[in-house]
Amino acid sequence: MEAPAAAHNPAEPGTVRTVQIVVDSPDEMRELGRRLAKILRAGDLLMLTGELGAGKTTLTRGLGEGLGVRGAVTSPTFVIARVHPSLGEGPPLVHVDAYRLGGGLDDMEDLDLDVSLPESVVVVEWGEGKVEELTDDRLHLLIHRATGDTTDEVRHVTLTGVGERWATVDLSAV
Repeated sequence: MEAPAAAHNPAEPGTVRTVQIVVDSPDEMRELGRRLAKILRAGDLLMLTGELGAGKTTLTRGLGEGLGVRGAVTSPTFVIARVHPSLGEGPPLVHVDAYRLGGGLDDMEDLDLDVSLPESVVVVEWGEGKVEELTDDRLHLLIHRATGDTTDEVRHVTLTGVGERWATVDLSAV
């Protein structure tokens, strides 16, 4: 995994901080999730965006391992959301796949993410344009991979911290 390239912005409320990381394999994507889990806390919202097969669920699997939650983290595509309780003192992981849902928070209202968010780490795959209204503070992970007929395992991950929560977090340490 290549060292992250960071765009350091002044640490003030509303600041957007961005770090780019190159990941060379699924194992490295999982490890990125484990490292990222170390800086997460209850109330954090993560939005994962990327093509099919980009590694969103693999990264979330690493988050679950790093957070020490119960149950195998698998894609919740057909059940929409899964809750993985903590095995220790940490927060539970709520893993949502919004791929099949329409746009906006209204379509996600039945999931009660606004109720779960304060005590959980909430990860929403395909959440862009659907969950931003939940909180002013979120971490957006954009995972880009080569598309087409390729066996290229390289992923370019852009972490963008939005809001006061992420204004002082050193994302380059991930």
